[in-house]
Parts: sequence; C-alpha cells; structure tokens
Amino acid sequence: MEFRTHLMVCAGTACISCGAFNIKKLLEEEISKQGLEKEILVVGTGCQGFCAQGPIVVVQPEDIFYQLLSPEDIPYLVEEHFLKGSPVKKLMYTPPGENIPIPKRSEIGFFKKQQLIALRNKGLIDAENIDDYIGRDGYNALIKVLTAMSPEEIIEEIRNSGLRGRGGGGYPTGKKWESCRKAEGDQKYIICNADEGDPGAYMDRSLIESDPHAVIEGMLIGAAAIGAHEGFVYIRTEYPLAISRLEIAIGQAREYGLLGKDILGKGFDFDIEIKQGAGAFVAGESSALFESIEGRAAIPRPKYIHATERGLWYKPTVLNNVETFANVPPIILRGSKWFSSIGTEKSKGTKVFSLVGNINNTGLVEVPMGITLREIIYDIGGGIPDNKAFKAVQTGGPSGGCIPASMIDLPVDFERLTAVGSMMGSGGMVVMDENTCMVDIARYFLEFTTDESCGKCSSCREGSSAMLAILTKITEGNGKEGDIEFLEELGHAIKDASQCGLGQSLPNPVLSTINNFREEYEAHIKDKKCPAHVCKALINFHIDPEKCIGCTVCAVKCPVKAISGNRKEPHILDQAKCIKCGICYSVCKFNSVEVE
Repeated sequence: MEFRTHLMVCAGTACISCGAFNIKKLLEEEISKQGLEKEILVVGTGCQGFCAQGPIVVVQPEDIFYQLLSPEDIPYLVEEHFLKGSPVKKLMYTPPGENIPIPKRSEIGFFKKQQLIALRNKGLIDAENIDDYIGRDGYNALIKVLTAMSPEEIIEEIRNSGLRGRGGGGYPTGKKWESCRKAEGDQKYIICNADEGDPGAYMDRSLIESDPHAVIEGMLIGAAAIGAHEGFVYIRTEYPLAISRLEIAIGQAREYGLLGKDILGKGFDFDIEIKQGAGAFVAGESSALFESIEGRAAIPRPKYIHATERGLWYKPTVLNNVETFANVPPIILRGSKWFSSIGTEKSKGTKVFSLVGNINNTGLVEVPMGITLREIIYDIGGGIPDNKAFKAVQTGGPSGGCIPASMIDLPVDFERLTAVGSMMGSGGMVVMDENTCMVDIARYFLEFTTDESCGKCSSCREGSSAMLAILTKITEGNGKEGDIEFLEELGHAIKDASQCGLGQSLPNPVLSTINNFREEYEAHIKDKKCPAHVCKALINFHIDPEKCIGCTVCAVKCPVKAISGNRKEPHILDQAKCIKCGICYSVCKFNSVEVE
C-alpha cells in the first residue's frame, strides 16, 4: 500500500522514557478516527538523535520535526496538519534566534553538520522490520562479498578504507581482520562488543536499537573475510530494548536465509548468539570479555599474544565494536575511496558521539573526523545553557581526559585527542561549564574506575584507591603541599605497571586536569577554596542584608530551616545549621544570597 505521509515516531530509549509509545498509539487512533489510515502510516523508529527534545515525530517526506509532544497535542496536530494541511509551528523545533516559517529537520543546527554513515538509517526505518532495512540497500553488501569478492579482496577493501576500530583503541580494522585470516586454526570467532560502560555514553545501545541489521550484516562480512562460522554479540543486560530488537533482527535474518547454513546458496555458514554481560566496566576489555563469554569472571588475561591468534577459547578471534561493524556494509557498497575521502589523513570516516553534560542540545551525533570541538559544542550542541562560559570537555569516558576551553578549536581525531592527554574512546563527550570543579570531576571519575577495577593488578587496585583518597582529601579541604606532585607520580606509575587498558588509562582524568587546571588544585590546597563553588567543605553561603528584601522564599525552601527573618526585612543564614545544599542560592531572584 502506498502512503502519502509517514509519521516517524522516535522509539529509542530516551523518547520511550518520555512516553513515545503512548504518542504512537494516540497518533494511530486519531488517524483512524479521522479516516486517514489509508493515507498516513505511523512508524516507530530507533533513536532520532535529538534526545533532549523527545518525544519526537518527523513527518516524511515533508521533513517537519515535531518535538516535546504531549498526549493533549495529538488531536490538534492531526486535525490541523493532516486534515487541514496547516503544519503546527508551535509544536515544531525552531532554532533559537531564527525566524524560519516552517523549519525542516535539515535546517536545524543540530543536524546540519552531521554526516551519517554508521547512523545512515537513523529515524528512517522500523528497526524491527527487516524489509525496511533491505529497502535501504540492506544486505546488498553481503550479496556482493558472497558473489563477487574473495576474502582477501574484502580485507583489502577494508584496509584501503582506513577504517579504524571505533571502540576506543583505533586499531586498523583491515589489519586486524588480515591477521586473523592468516592465523592457524580450523575454528575462528567474530565478536561484536556492545558492552559500552562509560558514564553518559549510549552510542552502541542507540545504534542497535535503531539499526540492528547493520551490525549483523557487518559481522557477516567480517566472518566471510576471516573464515568464521560462529559469532557473538556481547551486550550488557541493562540494555533490554537493544537486546529485544537484536533478537528480533537475528530471527528475521535466519528466516530470510541470511544467517545459518548455506547463506544465499553460497556454501557459507554463519550464525550469531547473544551473550549478556552483568555490566562490569572492565568487561569491555577484550580478554576480560572473552573470560565472561566463557563463563568466568571478567578479569583480563596477560597480553602476551594477540586475540587474532588466541582469543575466545584461545581460538583466533576478531573483536570489533558496534559502530565499527555498522561502517562495513557502506564501505563495501560505495568503495574504500569514498570512505577514505572523509575525515583526516590518519583518521578516516566519521565518529558517533553521545553529547551530554552542560549543553543545550543533548543527543547522539555522527560527524566527520577532523571537525572541531567548537563546531560540535556550539554549531551542533547549541552552546552552553544560560549563556555560561564553556570550561572543558571530557572525551573517552572515565579513561579519557578533560580538554580545556583554550583548545576549543582542536580538530577531533584519534591522534589529536591523544596528543592533548585525552582519547577518542568509544564516543562519550561530556561538556562542562564555568560552574564545574575540575578537581571534583577527577575525583568522580576515579571513584567510578576504582569501583570498577577487577583488582587483579596491585598497581590499579591499590594505586587507584590511593589516588581517590588524596583527591577526596583535597575536595574536603584537607589537601597539603606535595599532593599534586604525588598524584602525578602515582598516576604515571599506574599507567606503566597496569596490565590492561583500564589500568593504563585510569589516571588520565587526574593527569589531564592537573595539566590543564593546576591552578584549581592549588586553590583547593593552598587557599582552601573551590573556585567553582562546588566542594561543600570549601564554600559558605551568606545573605547580603543590603540586597535582601525579605521575600521569605529562601527561608521557605531551606530544607533545614537555617534561614530566619521577618517578611520585608533582611534575613539571616545560620552557618551552624547550613548543609550547603545551595537551594537558597538557586531560588533567590535578587542575588542577595552569595557564595564564597
């Protein structure tokens, strides 16, 4: 049946949490009520990317972007737009400061500078319908490799593309596949790592929710290249929607003869099994992941031999992450020259980031390698809320580093991020404003990685705890001379002595914040002050009697009744009762509550 209009309802995790399923149901009911069910099709898609604006509905082919929809909006929207032909501007996203009559999605700054390869089907297909994927060239790359390419030709195409692993290490994908292809062994495995554990990161989860067949096809092509007949997707159990859609996609692929025995009648056998992890951060490390799949605790193995020679069950194994596999089909279809023309000299293609923190446009973005931090944060991210100053951005998750505002024009690629003490990681990008304490940020990430350490190496187990103890003392006003230097020395020792990537990168948040924000550490230690007014032990709130008009709002809102005074008279804050929650500071409209 031909439909004149498709309503693409975002059904990724973020929008679902805002009521997207209910919005989809109400749209279907209202369209049926108005007799439009033969003209308009409502489609639940994966993540549309602009997570801050959910629930989202995109009208195709008009490319109109409706956002922040509520159940009460639906009858009016259907009547005005789809009966009367008058799009409802008040329900659309209008870029701030721009007077666009009917803003299209392509005109919104969040989408303008994105370039979609891994996320090519984002918001355009029903993730639970294999026919939608096939309708957008899905599985054509698999047909090509099984009918017209040798394993060596597949590997050569991936090598020439310059595709590097998107899971954090950035190792050349073609080189990894070639090594496994040449490894001795009659049993080989291919594994998709979907166990992203970085706080604030959701790239892999969203990609699987949006386009699971892209990952399956990429794994099929990789299996054909290395000679594997069995594959696994290792995904944390906290991702129920992604797991459900992946299970549906695997079932559909088997039904269509795209997984299993004698695929496409070409004598190629390959199938995929889902393995759920318990959510350990260290399980993202390759050998710890193998241990987990094999039924043991996720503890890294000694790295005396490559996984491509001895990986899962000590057989030759290729391990790539979700985004890496999603890039493979378009490379095979469009060619390595096309892919390598995007990006920088050593970092080809695009990168998917989850953009979170103190930023206006929270969401999932895919951008060409080499784009600057300024373009991501301001052109795509819409800048910092309340016109506050940009202070830093953390890339690479808890193992990454904090890049200061002075480097905002830094191009984003593997080499440049590493050169400034950070890393690409899997794609988490946390933006911080002027009210962020960099010492407290370092403490926060150390607390996370200390808790997630497997404890095998004493350097990581004891060293991280020692660093965390010092950082905690500093934020509590008990830092002393020499702490900064000791943190630096200890950090480098942990990097040198730890066995796996978690331990080797664990000190990065501390070392990068000391390198770029040393003055903040010194203020905490020498002056016993937190310049960002975050560390409670180092700040005090007081009420300026010259500014206080006695409105009583702060007294009413104070949870411990530390503020007293008569109406229309200056109030007093009792320091002995104050718990430094900051509520009085945030609710005062007259700037009479001050912090120092």
